Amino acid sequence: MQLVGQKGKSRTSLTKAVCAAAALAATLLASGCSADDAGTGQHGAPAAKGPAGSLTGYSEQLKHAEAARLAAVKKWGLAKPPLLAPPAPAVKPRITNRPGFETDGGDSLPPVFTTVPTKDKIVFLTIDDGAEKDPQFLKMMQELRIPYTAFLSDYLVKDNHAYFKKMQSLGVTLNNHTLNHRYMPALSYDEQRHEICDQQDKIGQWAGERPKLFRPPYGNYNEDTLKAAQSCGIKAAPLWAEEAFTDHMEWREWDRDLHPGDIILTHFRGPQDWNGTMGDMVRQVMKVITDKGYAVARLEDYV
Repeated sequence: MQLVGQKGKSRTSLTKAVCAAAALAATLLASGCSADDAGTGQHGAPAAKGPAGSLTGYSEQLKHAEAARLAAVKKWGLAKPPLLAPPAPAVKPRITNRPGFETDGGDSLPPVFTTVPTKDKIVFLTIDDGAEKDPQFLKMMQELRIPYTAFLSDYLVKDNHAYFKKMQSLGVTLNNHTLNHRYMPALSYDEQRHEICDQQDKIGQWAGERPKLFRPPYGNYNEDTLKAAQSCGIKAAPLWAEEAFTDHMEWREWDRDLHPGDIILTHFRGPQDWNGTMGDMVRQVMKVITDKGYAVARLEDYV
């Protein structure tokens, strides 16, 4: 990078400023917010205008974006500001089956796992089904810049594709949770393929993109499940290590703690199913995540 003609700044100090701005941009870009206004980058950080000449203006935009995020923390009643995830890895980690989740198909089938291999203190938030369609939830997650991944069942989302297309436009990836949320191991191969592959087709038709990830209902599957999923383009089958509710967490590990790369499950549910709202769930799970020193990262950046 050539740094010339910067009145009142030495080459060293300006280089440090550029690096500082780049580091801040990286953390904001990693935070998972999607573009909503003109002039913002892919994940909500301001789009860069140039590496040197516009440094001051770009830094101000970044400061403004972070100030807006902190204001959203107060607006939505979070106990603490969520920690920002580090930049996504340049090369995604190799995902393999978690021990005990292997099938006779071995590595040739989509891997099943509950934790993504990483040393960073990050976790991944995933939301299943699609029953609750709260517009305030979309606004909350956008303003807080909390990334999440959706796994959708057709029978619950088909009455309001617009809601999930709005979610998709905000940067959320829509993935496969079958047509009718049936217990997969009780079905034949052809029945499982219908549940999975027809949902692939449906999401591809109304959302414009076929999913790459699949989560079997209830976390139950057999080898036919994975073979059927693979046959229609599924690359991986993430399960979960913990589950979030409006007032507590359910822990799947003996130590009742988070671990780097853990996948957290929750659901699109409202007061009819929970003692609270989607917003209450977010406040609860983010308190746990932040208190334990973790940030939420975007699953698709790692899988």
